[in-house]
Amino acid sequence: MYRHLSLPFLRRHRRFLSYAASALPRVPPYSPRPPPPPPPPQVHPALLPGHRSRHPTDPLSTAYDDPSSLLRDDPISICSALWVDSFRDPSATASSLTPLLRRLELWVLAYQKAYADETGSYLPKSSVPSSALHSLLALRNAVLDGRFRWGVRLDVLLRSPRDTTDPATLSKRKLRALLTSAQPPPFQDRVVQEVLLMILEPIFEARFSQKSFAFRPGRNAHTVIRTIRRSFAGYLWYIKGDLSTILDGLPTGLIINGLIRDVRDKKVVDLIKSALTTPVITGRPVDKEAAKKKKKRKYQKKRVLAEDEPKPDPYWLQTFFGFAPEEAEKQPNWGHCGALSPLLANVCLDELDKWMEGKIKEFYRPSKSDAIWTGDDVEQGNTSWPEFVPTSGPDKTRKMDYVRYGGHFLIGVRGPRADAAVLRKQLIEFCDQRYQLKLDNESLPIEHITKGIMFLDHVLCRRVVYPTLRYTATGGKIISEKGVGTLLSVTASLKQCIKQFRKLEFLKGDRDPDPQPCFRMFHATQAHTNAQMNKFLQTMAEWYRYADNRKKVVNFCSYIIRGSLAKLYAAKYKLRSRAKVYKIGSRNLSRPLKDKKGQSPEYQNLLRMGLLDSIDGLHYTRMSLVPEADYTPFPSGWRPDHEKFLLEYIRLLDPKTLEEQRCCLREEGLITPQDYVSLLVWNYKKNTLMLAPLGESNLFKVKEELLGSVSNETKDGMGDDEASVDALQAAHM
Repeated sequence: MYRHLSLPFLRRHRRFLSYAASALPRVPPYSPRPPPPPPPPQVHPALLPGHRSRHPTDPLSTAYDDPSSLLRDDPISICSALWVDSFRDPSATASSLTPLLRRLELWVLAYQKAYADETGSYLPKSSVPSSALHSLLALRNAVLDGRFRWGVRLDVLLRSPRDTTDPATLSKRKLRALLTSAQPPPFQDRVVQEVLLMILEPIFEARFSQKSFAFRPGRNAHTVIRTIRRSFAGYLWYIKGDLSTILDGLPTGLIINGLIRDVRDKKVVDLIKSALTTPVITGRPVDKEAAKKKKKRKYQKKRVLAEDEPKPDPYWLQTFFGFAPEEAEKQPNWGHCGALSPLLANVCLDELDKWMEGKIKEFYRPSKSDAIWTGDDVEQGNTSWPEFVPTSGPDKTRKMDYVRYGGHFLIGVRGPRADAAVLRKQLIEFCDQRYQLKLDNESLPIEHITKGIMFLDHVLCRRVVYPTLRYTATGGKIISEKGVGTLLSVTASLKQCIKQFRKLEFLKGDRDPDPQPCFRMFHATQAHTNAQMNKFLQTMAEWYRYADNRKKVVNFCSYIIRGSLAKLYAAKYKLRSRAKVYKIGSRNLSRPLKDKKGQSPEYQNLLRMGLLDSIDGLHYTRMSLVPEADYTPFPSGWRPDHEKFLLEYIRLLDPKTLEEQRCCLREEGLITPQDYVSLLVWNYKKNTLMLAPLGESNLFKVKEELLGSVSNETKDGMGDDEASVDALQAAHM
């Protein structure tokens, strides 16, 4: 039976075989086997020693073999109720979050989200396999019992849907590589992170400052640009700060202290603390110089994706990610927190936001003679034209504003430079005491608006304008005068755009940028290449939507892309020059370049039969085709749509709001639509039972009868006018 074992195998495992042989029990001489003992009596688990009894309503007391019995409620309803409760009382301390961790519905929803991120496809709740439900139940119980460990790679409770390998079948070399090299976070860790995020995000979103815009739902870089355009007009001095080193990591004590200010659930806090303190396997550092020296294979086979493997990001999306501004390049990733890291970063930086809000109120000094801010409210200003700042007249108002995007912030100060210097000194002391971050004057420069302030790849500058001011004088005479003022201009940085294109190897040179061929699309068809670049240009046009020079920048991007594709097609189809490509393929490269005669009849017939893909021309090849900049007014006190709906829903649920509406209706002498419809239906039923059916010719008689019957019955409370109106309407019915 051991013939299939080779001699080297036996030599290699000789020690193991000898140990196994010694461990075997000694076989006694043959003797008749005694009869088997009777089976032990069945004892209820509650009577066994060490058994911990649970409450009958505890989900953990449910049968382990049927996890579907725990799926009673809709997980979206549970999350919605948590959002409503958090926004109803934002100052309340969350002390009992463990019952939410027990809800298996949230774990199934987290599994669906992690599944979509892993495979790129949505998995309905009804399609979740039974094995996954059992694994989710085991994972939930491990988290609640304190047995869960972050970063486990072998003994996992929930495997990825793409992971089909069995660790027991792996060789020692593969096991060593799995345990010592850097690997993506385990799938079960991502599920736990999603559950914690669903529980903690609504709690902190109700408390966060309105001055922060990164890593939050409903807020993005466009919101920052529109806020700057509305609120930062009239500021002369700007302080631009970079706290991105905080996103690299903070001491665990600082993070936990910021967390327990609002969350006092020990199980949740301990779970996050273990995620921060558990070491992450990073593997050996990669030598970049040695990697560059490795020669690439001349001919590489095209890799075929597996059936369940998600497709990589398309080329246009990868290219646009290369245009990410400096403020959005760094994403926090602390320990094993993963998707929870951005929320924890905002929790820590929220102290800075609240501190700056106090400084804004403390710094505000209004002046009655100021043409911009005259009231006691800090947010009050020139709402008709917020970007316009008149230069004439006394300017004595001292004001300050602040926005933060991730680890970068911008402070605008209206007043002398000495005030900005004092604020900078206080800010350095605050960051040193709270975040143990050493800042200096060079890291927090104070710049004047005339030099141009770069933030999110947009330049803030001041432009002098001479508008015509018309007003009505005494006697009704209209007077027109030429005014002088400054306008806050938010323009896209063309220099930064060229820098990003150079980094992506689309061009070379600074003053006279020369497009370079995009060889990554060499093997793609002309239709596919044009479609990818059109998506990229549309995304760039959307990114520069609120820039004053949107037409110029987007047209420049189209010029670089068009020149790059022209050089690519010239090398691919051996047309020698870009001029030859434009002559055959037209200005927007919409004609096929395979046939040098242009759109031949054969091409049209194949296109009509669906055997060829239609070629879309490149967009924005002329500046007139680029859309205008969006100057839609940004309202003061703006909130995302989901927060507006939440606050409105909470207000409508308040009994005081309903009573106020009823009092208002009584004061105005109105009636609610529900009461009006009920009154009509009641009068109609009552009158149809009393009167006999009449013909259409007796309509006047019907009206008189209805008026008479209603007027006799409305003496107890209803006026004659209301009765006549209701009766006439009932008669028409």
